[in-house]
Amino acid sequence: MSQKKLIILGTRGVPAQHGGFETFAEKLSVYLVAQGWEVVVYCQEDVAGPVFESAWEGVKRVHIPVAREGSAGSVIFDWHAAWHASKQSGLILTLGYNTAIFNVIQRIKGQVNVINMDGIEWKRDKWSGVAKAWFWLNERIGCYVGNHLVADHPAIKAHLATRVSEAKITTIPYGGDEVTTADASKLEKFGLQPGQFSVIIARPEPENSFLEMVTAFATKPRDHKLVVLGKFDAANNAYHRAVIAAGGPDVLFPGAIYDKAVVGALRFFSRFYLHGHTVGGTNPSLVEAMGAGCAVMAHDNQFNRWVAGESAAYFKNQYECEALFDELLIDDKKLGVMREGSRLRFQEYFTWERILGEYKKLLSQFER
Repeated sequence: MSQKKLIILGTRGVPAQHGGFETFAEKLSVYLVAQGWEVVVYCQEDVAGPVFESAWEGVKRVHIPVAREGSAGSVIFDWHAAWHASKQSGLILTLGYNTAIFNVIQRIKGQVNVINMDGIEWKRDKWSGVAKAWFWLNERIGCYVGNHLVADHPAIKAHLATRVSEAKITTIPYGGDEVTTADASKLEKFGLQPGQFSVIIARPEPENSFLEMVTAFATKPRDHKLVVLGKFDAANNAYHRAVIAAGGPDVLFPGAIYDKAVVGALRFFSRFYLHGHTVGGTNPSLVEAMGAGCAVMAHDNQFNRWVAGESAAYFKNQYECEALFDELLIDDKKLGVMREGSRLRFQEYFTWERILGEYKKLLSQFER
């Protein structure tokens, strides 16, 4: 029997340095190599030069230099990666549909391409009209050029099923690592004590409810801290200025933190993890919080409810969020129930072992 081969497109490469898809690509590629597969991952290099190859953890990496930064560079990289991959043999897994128009070349070449369709990107408020039109068009193209689609949430599957047959879609959520300990000394530089603070970890955008959550917390003294992680640009962003102004003395804005040990400690030792996302599928940051046994307070929508389950507390607006703070900051019994519920739901649905196994099962159906 010939060795099974998978080519991964759509990320900036492995090992992960950027976001959720890169982390998933790293986990899946190493997992499949251990299962005897040959795995190729395309990697973006922000320099000029020729294409080159390297090996990492048994994974073959194809490095494509792109001398442009930002979104333009990513689009150029995706085109070159799709074109290069079209000349190779093996099953293709494309993570995201943002440049699905380039995957038409895979269809023309007769390559089998499984596409993870990510979230409903064109609905996000942060994008301009032109960007929304681009994402809408590429979502449509991805639905048709992909041989099979992966949705990371039942609501995403239901959305995609308005485009293509439901039989063409498989639901597999995002995964995470279970965290059972962290270094409490990492809290010292923030002047924090375990359990005496709550945390928000996200991009500070209106659709993530930053202003509602911060305002709800800061309406009164609470003998508690709220730590708001994220990259704020108050000089150039009116929304960021509004969030910071709403904060008050007990709200900390330490900026964007990329040290995993520090972020892990802030998450693990928090009283509550606040998740204000209003759109999207299975959000990696929410899964990671549940893996750390966090008690979750989340915006009330179908995406968050399916992921966090019945043990989380939900709010629809600033006033409901304020009421949750009033109630839950003094209820240690409910806190314990929420933490245990998060951990149990994570263990049942979102461990990497489960998620990667589901991907292997799906991909094995198409590998030839």
